[in-house]
Amino acid sequence: MTPELARLILAQICLHACMAGTRMAAPLLALREGYSPAAVGVLLALFALTQVFLALPAGRFADRHGLRRPMGYSIMAAVLGAGVAVAFPVFPVLCLAALLTGGATGAAVISLQRHVGRAAAGALQLRRVFSWLSIGPAISNFVGPFTAGLLIDHAGAVPNSISGYRAAFFLMAVLPLASWFLVRKTQELPPVVIAQSAVPRSAWDLLREPGFRRLMLVNWFLSSCWDVHTFVVPVLGFERGISASVIGSILGAFAVAAAAIRMVMPLLAAHLREWRVLVGAMLMTAMLFAVYPFMRTALGMGVCSVLLGFALGTVQPMIMSMLHQITPEERHGEALGLRLMAINASSVLMPMLFGTMGAVIGIAGVFWITGAVVGAGARAAWLLRDRAEPSR
Repeated sequence: MTPELARLILAQICLHACMAGTRMAAPLLALREGYSPAAVGVLLALFALTQVFLALPAGRFADRHGLRRPMGYSIMAAVLGAGVAVAFPVFPVLCLAALLTGGATGAAVISLQRHVGRAAAGALQLRRVFSWLSIGPAISNFVGPFTAGLLIDHAGAVPNSISGYRAAFFLMAVLPLASWFLVRKTQELPPVVIAQSAVPRSAWDLLREPGFRRLMLVNWFLSSCWDVHTFVVPVLGFERGISASVIGSILGAFAVAAAAIRMVMPLLAAHLREWRVLVGAMLMTAMLFAVYPFMRTALGMGVCSVLLGFALGTVQPMIMSMLHQITPEERHGEALGLRLMAINASSVLMPMLFGTMGAVIGIAGVFWITGAVVGAGARAAWLLRDRAEPSR
């Protein structure tokens, strides 16, 4: 890992932790003020909703302006979002904070991924740098909620006081400022020269390319599996009579396993091929989803959770590496935006679909149907084998 890549990962951690901490503190404050679970669900959806609409414009902006300018605007939006929650910790302002911090994180991640991908030389280096970069969100998803929780409990006169929440939002507003100091000295890459005669194209034209379309389909299949696991495990655990703390540990084991496999992947990058990893992840996920509902104990569910974390944790670095190989360099930002838009749209809509399916066919049925679809979709990943560059 180069010093510049390390700085960019730290910058990503600081900005993403702002959003992750706000995403934990804002719903707790809403519940404290007496808002219903339905209102809290809307609040949580707003963190992803902005990214659905901003992802494509943010990708095009990154294609035109590189890294520092998009990062600068994203940092300002994140500071403003968490900052207004410090001044006015009321529900409408919390919704605004969700929109701003969620959108800022999405736009920043696009510019960071585009810069890192363009700086990499060849398929092998792409696999390595995206494996390192994917560790950032795993760390920030721990740092943000953990520090916010500590301040909520201990910064006020009593635990769960308004002053504790204000202290948590204040820290979340300060964290993105560190991102700017880490990014501002990064050397911009030369702009991509586009022929003046080139006809302007819509981002949706990318989907006409079979390889890109298959890659987005594979990405959607696997990101939906992540959402299924997050949604279904608490329900399944409740049906099994497992305590809330143990259910949290099962989900935590999944996150730890996903982070652990990403730390190992850079060391194994020379032996990995994107399409093989994706096919393996899809088949392993399908098998785990088939047996998960039969696990009656916390230990059995925990083992499945860890194995699923290993499988799904390998996906993002391989998707990002393949995307940069099959997409024209001048359109990397658009492609990243289209991917992020699809993932966040899925995160907004899929929980509602899972809930409806669970009510009709049962929670076990949600696992089995999703597993069957993902297993059948492994063919799309297999067809990507001819699109990857040889390692160099």
